[in-house]
Amino acid sequence: MDSHTNRVQVHRLEVVETGRRRRWSEDEKLRIVMESLQEPRQASATARRYGISPSLLFAWRRAFGACQSAGSDPSPGFVPAVVIPEEKRASLIASAGRMVIVLANGRRIIVDAGVDPAALARVLDVMERR
Repeated sequence: MDSHTNRVQVHRLEVVETGRRRRWSEDEKLRIVMESLQEPRQASATARRYGISPSLLFAWRRAFGACQSAGSDPSPGFVPAVVIPEEKRASLIASAGRMVIVLANGRRIIVDAGVDPAALARVLDVMERR
């Protein structure tokens, strides 16, 4: 029964090289991302073609902002604001022109940009009730 413990066992050790970690340049990444966007459902096929995982390709797509197609809503962002001195603001309001307000019932109200806000609120209140 103990014969298996007295045997000399020979072990074979193989070194298998799985490859080195690849470094992709930004241009190569962009080219691969653009190729994956050519047709629908091309991300996995493109990833296989270049020997990368689909999750890496999707990470590159997010990094390049390529997931936003032309028809999708833009991501929220900031709009630059400008602080104007009080004396210049009055002249800008006077020269700004007219505003067209379309109510929920389809009626339109056209007012000058310098209209009194309180008076406009009263008019809108009355027009919405009709």
